[in-house]
Amino acid sequence: MTSSAIHSPRRRGRSTRRNLALAAIVAGTLSTGWTPGASAAPRHGDRIELRRDADAITALGVTGVQARLVTPDGRNVTATSGVADLTTRRPVSPDGYLRIASVTKTFVATVILQLAGDGRLSLDDTVERWLPGVVSGNGNDGRAITIRNLLQHTSGIHDDYPDYTSAEDFYQHRYDTYTAEQIVARAMRHRPDFQPGTDWSYSNTGYVLLGMVIQRVTGHPWHEEVRDRIVRPLGLRHTFWPGTSPTLPRPHAETYQRFESGGPLVDVTEQVGLVGNGEAGLVSTTADLDRFFRVLLGGRLLPPAQLAQMKQAVPVGEKFEPLMPGARDGLGIFSRPLSCGGTYWGHEGGDSGWITATGVTADGRHGVTVSLSGANAESADHVLRIEAAESTLVDDALCATSNDGRTSRRM
Repeated sequence: MTSSAIHSPRRRGRSTRRNLALAAIVAGTLSTGWTPGASAAPRHGDRIELRRDADAITALGVTGVQARLVTPDGRNVTATSGVADLTTRRPVSPDGYLRIASVTKTFVATVILQLAGDGRLSLDDTVERWLPGVVSGNGNDGRAITIRNLLQHTSGIHDDYPDYTSAEDFYQHRYDTYTAEQIVARAMRHRPDFQPGTDWSYSNTGYVLLGMVIQRVTGHPWHEEVRDRIVRPLGLRHTFWPGTSPTLPRPHAETYQRFESGGPLVDVTEQVGLVGNGEAGLVSTTADLDRFFRVLLGGRLLPPAQLAQMKQAVPVGEKFEPLMPGARDGLGIFSRPLSCGGTYWGHEGGDSGWITATGVTADGRHGVTVSLSGANAESADHVLRIEAAESTLVDDALCATSNDGRTSRRM
């Protein structure tokens, strides 16, 4: 997740918006549909509005969209738009697996805050306390950076991630893997973007370091702690860390990337994440993500003191603001204003044409998750239009509450 896509639309990085910044629009007429979830039957207004907003996203050239709304009375509504595969034209599944990319960060932050609640670490501990000598050189100083700085993107650590620069590069390197230590070492070649605590800038490397901290504190890899502390207790049967597997379980949508203007549209679904060391890497479904975020905000994963700290938010950086207007960053979770009043909480993630966005009301009773596949943009302005359409879907879903078959804009 980065703001650099706004200013460098041809660069391909590996975080929330970098997948959008490469490419040309996917042409073609896209089909739409909706499917109710397993709970009570959806109501007409919810169904139509969710489908309308999903259609608005595919109208911008996104290949496929799946969205899931869970209402305060427990109803599930899903909507799909577009196609899951440009060759077969099969429809998007409302229950498809997806790579959630940076949404993984909320899982990692939850584990860190659980460890803080257990007294096993403090958010004011320095990185040096747990990872001596790892953050050093070129003005980087782990003695000046706290766990809280890493969680809230105020560490100043510069990101330096491997890139796919062309289709040929993708085919040659899509099964490459990098250790956490290798990713951090790349960042240490650069001077910090700013002194710790003085500014805000999204840093994937900060969450790589948090994954390393989890392993140092617990003796287990971060993804095992996520599994044992969150996934299994909540019964998230479709959420897992794929390791070095390059494939997704079925059903899933294919995702696409155009590496240069006028170049071929490449199916980039099959690949091993170059990273996935705490900042990204989990696979999930919209149903599992909805459950996780609603339980988290409902206060059933963290003690009250730690949940309150998670929600102590600061303004995002100036370059990031156009992507998420009004956003504030907590500890592994963002708040956004609602058009109907109040705020919602969630996280976004994206990579290689995938974009996932989540939103849940402050009490955890009302949530929505949307997944985009084949999200390609031809310009910085196109990136922002896709972003705006995605944000509109989340806002409309959380603001529209059915009442006796009528839809009203209220919380």
